[in-house]
Amino acid sequence: MAIEAVSAVSDLWPDGLEAAEEPQSLIGNSGVVPDRLLRTLIAKKFVLAEDEDFEADQVQPASLDLRLGRVAYRIRASFLPGRGRTVAERLAEFADHRMDLTGGAVLERGCVYLVPLLEHLSLPDSISAAANPKSSTGRIDVFTRLVVDNAEAFDVVAAGHAGNLYAEIAPRTFSVLVRKGSRLSQLRFRRRNSQQPMAPEFFLADKRLRAIDAALREGGGMGLVDRPASFRDGLVLRVSLAAESAGGIVGYRARRFAPPLDVDAEGVASVADYWEPIAETAARRLTLDPGEFYILASQEAMQVPPDLAAEMVAIDPNMGEFRVHYAGFFDPGFGHGTGSGARAVLEVRSLEIPYVLEHGQAIARMRFEPLAEPATRAYGEGPGSHYQAQGLKLSKHFRSE
Repeated sequence: MAIEAVSAVSDLWPDGLEAAEEPQSLIGNSGVVPDRLLRTLIAKKFVLAEDEDFEADQVQPASLDLRLGRVAYRIRASFLPGRGRTVAERLAEFADHRMDLTGGAVLERGCVYLVPLLEHLSLPDSISAAANPKSSTGRIDVFTRLVVDNAEAFDVVAAGHAGNLYAEIAPRTFSVLVRKGSRLSQLRFRRRNSQQPMAPEFFLADKRLRAIDAALREGGGMGLVDRPASFRDGLVLRVSLAAESAGGIVGYRARRFAPPLDVDAEGVASVADYWEPIAETAARRLTLDPGEFYILASQEAMQVPPDLAAEMVAIDPNMGEFRVHYAGFFDPGFGHGTGSGARAVLEVRSLEIPYVLEHGQAIARMRFEPLAEPATRAYGEGPGSHYQAQGLKLSKHFRSE
């Protein structure tokens, strides 16, 4: 079965993809590639799609939604191809079963799958990329990572990469129904101008973030957060375990035995079938049980200025032995223009041991980076902006009850 499955992979894209020379229309400032330049990458065939047109709402203010292809492979274990090897070659070793996604298929929790994506790349040498799950994917505890040929790390696409894209998908708590075209992850592109030396990771230093925060507050406005800001290699966020009303809900714990969740259905699933609400306690304290999945929110309301993009750090051992997010990209304009910002929703899992969280405890760091040019629209100004001005909020799949 595995050998037959792998032979089908080579049919999904044209052979001989090569990195192309960058046109004048892409030369400019270093930074995150926003929507207009994303469309240029597509128009110039640096980003391509197999037998499909791109959909207009795939292009977000500073990222591109990626779509599942027509087949999925259940694999025995997660893997990286390694230098000099393709993903298709390694599938011959690890693939157990091939599934057709055209009419939809259930990916079972506890299993690992590899899905060729409809999109593939032929990047110029000045453009690199990084992947993350979409917000709605992270909030249902579906762990997904991008894999490319020759990769020695997940979610990283080197500048000048030419080749196919694959999503590794591991539902952790809920089994999920997916189909060809389902969108679970997104790709953020970065441009580096050799005439503008920058730090290797592009992210702004704390000194610069303090200056931005101060400038935002001039005239009585809101800074990066709605209270005094703390910085430690990024903006520090704290957890809220205080409800808006006495005895109210401060978070949710996922139920392990629930029906498969359709990733493309919005506002349909019952909250009670999938989540156990967590009420505020007098101590405003929560013990994270190892292996359990929680949805919590930051104490701060925050904003991402329209000329910046942001990314939450997934794991910071200095803050505790837990993972605080699966979907970490924040588009320019998130929380901006609302007057009161938006709280960051935290996708939390304790890693090996029980861990106690207390209200106001530092739990996450947010790093910011500049855009290569202004985005033509900010988050909240178009389709896909499900979480603008949010508080504690489950994913878009659940209906209000």
